[in-house]
Amino acid sequence: MRTAFFKVGQTKIELLESTAPDGPIAKFIEKRGEGVHHIAFAVTGLDGALARLEGEGLQLIDRKGRAGAEGLRIAFLHPKSCHGVLAELCEHP
Repeated sequence: MRTAFFKVGQTKIELLESTAPDGPIAKFIEKRGEGVHHIAFAVTGLDGALARLEGEGLQLIDRKGRAGAEGLRIAFLHPKSCHGVLAELCEHP
């Protein structure tokens, strides 16, 4: 996928474009149409935050942080635990 970032004050907007018809973004658009794919939140102590959220009963997609765009460590929370919205946690290295 291709990404573009736009910073507006303290908020950063990321636009995603699929480069393959069977990629995750293309599949999302095919299933749900154009719109918001996910919302990201900046955190410190990503792995600790994931452990706390899992302990509180949230369903995780990632149990540990992994490499993401712009050199961030990222992890996703399952939409079932976030009222149908895919949520991403991001940590600066």
